[in-house]
Order: sequence, then structure tokens, then C-alpha cells
Amino acid sequence: DNMPGARWIDPENMHVTLRFIGEVSEGDAEDIHNELSRIPGQPFSYNIHGLDTFGQARKAHALYMRVDPTPELDLLQGRVEAAVVRAGQPREPRKFKPHITLARLNNPDAGRLQAFIEGNNLYRADALGVDRFILYESKLGKTGAAYFPVAEYPLI
Repeated sequence: DNMPGARWIDPENMHVTLRFIGEVSEGDAEDIHNELSRIPGQPFSYNIHGLDTFGQARKAHALYMRVDPTPELDLLQGRVEAAVVRAGQPREPRKFKPHITLARLNNPDAGRLQAFIEGNNLYRADALGVDRFILYESKLGKTGAAYFPVAEYPLI
């Protein structure tokens, strides 16, 4: 951890967010679960490569690993979005940008951040398998969010 202003995500909490839902009532959560459990899909894989940030230089607020888009990932994300909307939640206005957050940033040193990205930008992993998606509940604590699986939905 040689980057001041970075709060690193625990590896077990790293994930690709298909849809952020936000705070909902228990009844709404049940409706969302029921809709998600009806989503069809088959296992697939994706690749990750290179680093980037949301925001630039000192205004950067997250460091992430790029996820290569795939038709299967886009289809699953679209089905999750449609299910959440069918369950009565508002549509997500932002375009889906698949990524894995590595660190939350707060006023980072722009030079160190750039050097870190350049030093790690060649990292890649291919054919990461996906055989399920998970509904998580996140709880904010002093060190950031902790994620708790609520339900798993297999892709068969």
C-alpha cells in the first residue's frame, strides 16, 4: 500500500457489478429476488486487462481493472436490469461499464497513481469462468463496504 488516499478492496469483495440496486424494503427485495431467480443463462467466460480510474488525477475516486465486454456478459446484465425494473425499481440511467474495483480513492497523489497504473497496466487474466450471479447486501463500515451474499442464481 504505497499509494496515499487509496482504500484497497479485499480480494474476496472484488466483483463485477451487473446492477446496483440501493436500499429497498424487505418486500421489494423479495420481488427482486423472485424476478432474478427466473433469469435464464448459460456459463460463460470473460477476460480482464489493464487498469483505469473513474475520475482523473487528483479527482480520481476509484481504481479499477478493465473487463472486456462480451455478448454473454451484456446479455446477462440486460436481463438483470430488466428483472430489477420488472420488480418495480427505477431504470439504471448509466451505461453498463463492466469493471472490477480495486481501490476507492480519496484525493490521491496523481503521480503515484499514474506510476501504479503504468507499472501494472500489462496485467491480464483470460477465460475467467462465470457459472452464477449473486445478489449481495452491502453494509457500510469504517473500512468501507462489506458484502454479504443474499442469494445465488446458477447459470446452467
